[in-house]
Amino acid sequence: MGRQHHVGRHAEAHSADDDLTRCALCGRSIPPQARSSFHHLTPKLKGGTHRGTVRLHQICHSAIHARYTEAEIARRLADPAALRDDPDLARFVAWVRTKPDDFHAPTRRARGRTAKWK
Repeated sequence: MGRQHHVGRHAEAHSADDDLTRCALCGRSIPPQARSSFHHLTPKLKGGTHRGTVRLHQICHSAIHARYTEAEIARRLADPAALRDDPDLARFVAWVRTKPDDFHAPTRRARGRTAKWK
């Protein structure tokens, strides 16, 4: 399974190399072999197509979208500090920080979270 990494127009939003090698959620390094992706701070469905993105481990990105709808992310979790301060995500971050930098595991939808299409 290949690494999920988006490049192109998102890359120019990041000025420092460290921004591209550290996960904006957990703060761990993102080694070249790790699965990673860019997270739109404001979801594209909520007008964030041309707004900022941050690089995350894929497991961290999946954890956000497994717990929250696009509307919730746009309304109250549209910056990395707000994501890190969220109690549910803070528990996840504390757990994932104990894992190797290239750790990945499947992420299930959180209990009580309805599908986006319902």
